[in-house]
Amino acid sequence: MAGKLRTQPNVEDPDGFYAQLIELHQGLTPEQSQKLNAKLILMLANHIGDREVLDEICDCFRSARSAPGDG
Repeated sequence: MAGKLRTQPNVEDPDGFYAQLIELHQGLTPEQSQKLNAKLILMLANHIGDREVLDEICDCFRSARSAPGDG
């Protein structure tokens, strides 16, 4: 892999962005929230476009899924 995935903070105002994401989910059922998350992931994947980067992101998702924590 080319190692193109940015792992250092790179979002201006990350707390504000996080708040916007949380706001998007307000009033949704859990099922609607899951569908929204899937749509957001697919839209971002399309925007990124680079398959090597997308593979690295999937590796990160797998790591997050298997990491101990709040489920």
